[in-house]
Amino acid sequence: MKQYKPTSSSMRQRIIVDYKTLLTATTPHKALTKKLKTRSGRNNRGVITTRHQGSGVKKVFREIDFMQTKIGVIGKIETIEYDPYRSAFISLVSYADGDRRYIVTPQGLKVGDKIVTAENAELKPGNRLLLKNIPIGFFVHNVEIRPGSGGKLARSAGSFVEVLGSSAGMTDLKLGSKEVRRVPSHGYASVGPVSNPEYNLINIAKAGRNRWLGIRPTVRGSAMNPVDHPYGGGEGAQPRGTKRPKTMWGKVTGGHKTRKPKKWSSQFILKRRPKVR
Repeated sequence: MKQYKPTSSSMRQRIIVDYKTLLTATTPHKALTKKLKTRSGRNNRGVITTRHQGSGVKKVFREIDFMQTKIGVIGKIETIEYDPYRSAFISLVSYADGDRRYIVTPQGLKVGDKIVTAENAELKPGNRLLLKNIPIGFFVHNVEIRPGSGGKLARSAGSFVEVLGSSAGMTDLKLGSKEVRRVPSHGYASVGPVSNPEYNLINIAKAGRNRWLGIRPTVRGSAMNPVDHPYGGGEGAQPRGTKRPKTMWGKVTGGHKTRKPKKWSSQFILKRRPKVR
């Protein structure tokens, strides 16, 4: 982590990841980039469906290979780079057949290291193999929920999934939320936790930096008028005034279940994540 000299009130509190010591390239591989249209939280009719989004600095999207389908082809790590669209670092992999692809970087991976995707690959960071061939207690990332669909679980900075065991064609996984989930054993997963574990220690320090990230200001409901929010109105600081917490449209949020009761994957959840009290 990097701290700045207190030359101003914002610099006094600013804490960022020291990218200079961790990254090896400043510009992306152009063939694997594209420009995404910025919609600022609006739908196809121009109506805001997600509030507090807009502006932000220009950025280029890197196409990440979450499937890693080059079975048995050895790849060499060329660079470790920053990705403005995700919290984890990414690595440019040069494969023996001449192809180049981006992958999510695991912890411990360095430039020059070689990785491979195979059913029984060596158990070292970056290698990708079948879940049934990963021993109990190993940390993995970019885990497939459905075989062949590409990695879906544990892709953000510092995240990982713990392998609890395999039997009857299924593998039990302990997620970062302490939820225990069962997935097919013939799906692939990459060895090791994801890079940049100090991401959660970043201190934004000033409102302007949030604007760079495309995050617009959020007005408190209690600061609004009664016509604009259920919490609005009153002289000075007032309590909520409603029995249950609500959105600005009056929808109850506290303790309200949002998961669909008949979702297909519910049968594979062995243990729910613990409630936050």
